[in-house]
Amino acid sequence: MNHKSLIVGLMLMAAPALAQIPAKPMPKMATAYVPAAGAGDLYEKMSSKLVLKSAKNAGVRSFAQMMISDHGKTTIQVMAAAKASGIKPMPPKLMPKQAKMIADLKAAPAATREKMYLDQQVMAHKEALALHQSYAAGGDKPALMKVAASAVPIVQHHLEEVQRLDAAM
Repeated sequence: MNHKSLIVGLMLMAAPALAQIPAKPMPKMATAYVPAAGAGDLYEKMSSKLVLKSAKNAGVRSFAQMMISDHGKTTIQVMAAAKASGIKPMPPKLMPKQAKMIADLKAAPAATREKMYLDQQVMAHKEALALHQSYAAGGDKPALMKVAASAVPIVQHHLEEVQRLDAAM
């Protein structure tokens, strides 16, 4: 067996283990969770308001309205739990990746914006689900862990809905 074959063999054996490593560690500290949750909610609301300006598909419009309503509520809950936990919550701010997604939506032609919005929503909700699940399971502030746990079924429902809409387009 030559060196190349050995290296390829080792890489193939390691692939399943590497596939199970999360893409990035999820915050376990409230000081990281609160801004991440706030940024996610802000992205959901901003992108949904943006797509509502031109969306023709009734399902997309209904989903966007649900995002604005539900993520407005989760922002309030996270901020209240942060305050109750002794953390001074700052107004939510987009992360660079989310700001780019908003810019991409703004720049997209109206004909493709709805599909881009749905694709972004699938990814954003997968990330939000992982964030809330992780913090609910191992966070450092009980009040925030409770809020994170209550957000999980909401985000899961959103993910299922957006995947259904995305598959239909």
